Amino acid sequence: MSDEIPKGFAIHTRRSPVTDAWAPLYFRLAPPAFVLALRVAERHCNGRGLLHGGVIAALADNAMGLSLAMATSPPASPITTNLNVDYFGKADLGAWLSIETDHVSQVGQNGFTHALVKADGVPVARASASFRLPKAG
Repeated sequence: MSDEIPKGFAIHTRRSPVTDAWAPLYFRLAPPAFVLALRVAERHCNGRGLLHGGVIAALADNAMGLSLAMATSPPASPITTNLNVDYFGKADLGAWLSIETDHVSQVGQNGFTHALVKADGVPVARASASFRLPKAG
């Protein structure tokens, strides 16, 4: 198991009570994506020693919301109105988990996103979300 952080990633300094317990988190900007990542540790795992699906859901929601915010001008503060996650793989202890948004669109005050979740480069989940964007002004 390597503790190496892949090239292009930096410490994600945006704080949240939800994600503080999972720190350190990492990010990389790859427009339209705000890529979030972490090295899977015991604190991220379920009783079977695998990454908990709730961690994937929360981080995917975070990554997609930040990607949508990055795509708006000025940056918005999206509010999640729907979140779907399809799980089709697993992430083991020590895996490098990355969540990369690959679709961002906006129609009026509604934003729509999709993301692929990978563990050591292998897809393990797919997420999609809808957001409400606050009115400008």
